[in-house]
Amino acid sequence: MDVSIAFNTLLLFLLFSAIFPLSSFSAANQPRYAKKPNTPSSHNHHLSSSAVFKVQGNVYPLGHYTVTLNIGYPPKLYDLDIDSGSDLTWVQCDAPCKGCTKPRNQLYKPNHNLVQCMDPLCSEVHLSTESTDYNCASPDDQCDYEVEYADHGSSLGVLVRDYIPFQFINGSVVRPRVAFGCGYDQKFSGSTSPPSTAGVLGLGNGRASILSQLHSLGLIRNVVGHCLSARGGGFLFFGDDFIPSSGIVWTSMLPGSSEKHYSSGPAELFFNGKTANVKGLELIFDSGSSYTYLNSQAYQAVVDLVTKDLKGKQLKRATEDPSLPICWKGSKSFNSLSDVKKYFKPLGLSFTRDKNLQMHLPPEAYLIITKHGNVCLGILDGTEVGLENLNIIGDISLQDKMVIYDNEKQQIGWVSSNCDTFPNVDRDLEGNFAHPYTTNLDIFGDRCPASYEETD
Repeated sequence: MDVSIAFNTLLLFLLFSAIFPLSSFSAANQPRYAKKPNTPSSHNHHLSSSAVFKVQGNVYPLGHYTVTLNIGYPPKLYDLDIDSGSDLTWVQCDAPCKGCTKPRNQLYKPNHNLVQCMDPLCSEVHLSTESTDYNCASPDDQCDYEVEYADHGSSLGVLVRDYIPFQFINGSVVRPRVAFGCGYDQKFSGSTSPPSTAGVLGLGNGRASILSQLHSLGLIRNVVGHCLSARGGGFLFFGDDFIPSSGIVWTSMLPGSSEKHYSSGPAELFFNGKTANVKGLELIFDSGSSYTYLNSQAYQAVVDLVTKDLKGKQLKRATEDPSLPICWKGSKSFNSLSDVKKYFKPLGLSFTRDKNLQMHLPPEAYLIITKHGNVCLGILDGTEVGLENLNIIGDISLQDKMVIYDNEKQQIGWVSSNCDTFPNVDRDLEGNFAHPYTTNLDIFGDRCPASYEETD
């Protein structure tokens, strides 16, 4: 009987080894190319989890917050500006490239993976970028795009589809094949030098965004959030596992607002707990904007109230910082906001549709200490830069808050948070990966050799 058990055990071992050879788990034996997996199927949408990413950057002097993603197969690292104010994700393209800031070996090179203009995502991209010249003359034509930003910068390129690996907190690692832009003509505005980032991670709620594409594959809930530290860095997350169970202030998204914007309001402006007599502000939450922009009426009200309140205090107007028009200096240079915040009063935004709930903006949420040691107003006149009546809540006012964009429930939430601390996850994500069921999901799992096949 012992011989029979041993024989059966050996037989099972040999059978298992034939199906899953151990050598295929080594990186050296992974194939150079992957065959396109099957298209997604709705009955497999059961893998919903969350992913978290380390954020780098600051409001000043860098002017952006970024995450680093692997793109392609074999993967290459790209640092992307996180932007909740737009849908399209794009990277600088080896096409050749105009206005690119990365060396050629760090550019993305398409490899027979252009998205055709008849693809539904192509029309979604043109819808989200408000393009007026979308014309698909032939189904085999490539999908071109042009996206323009509020600061008058732009990217022109072609849509591609490639693998982007994501590591989820449930232990799984998957590579969904998603569409994004390959930008070969970038234009930057303003007097500052072009950003050093490789592109933009569009996190808007339109169907062309990476977030929406992952949701349509059943990988995450349609929720994204970020926590940006005033000291630099922070974290970004997809999915709803990091939402605190209490303490969040929720305001509803505006019905009928533009698909690519997270809009709320109307809101009333407050200064030091008293109304500034500015009402009806519709607000866009935009992590791609370093500063907060208010329309001319609201902006002038803030300037007047702050200036009046500073009378008799030991601050004088300063002009050494041309990119920030309203600045003050003291008898000696300021090293941090803790040196100067005692001179300033808090601002507030009261959302009248939601029982007058408020977003509190302490001095740290609208002031900047510059390299000259001055303190400057981090709120700018949006009308002056072409935003007309739009009001944008930018990074400076979102710092040290966990901000959540919940597209499932059509609401935006925030709560004061220590954004210097990376979220605690239950699993050791460096090992013991779970292997998700990837059949028909247009994805394949890392360390799942059955998911890889060589192609000619």
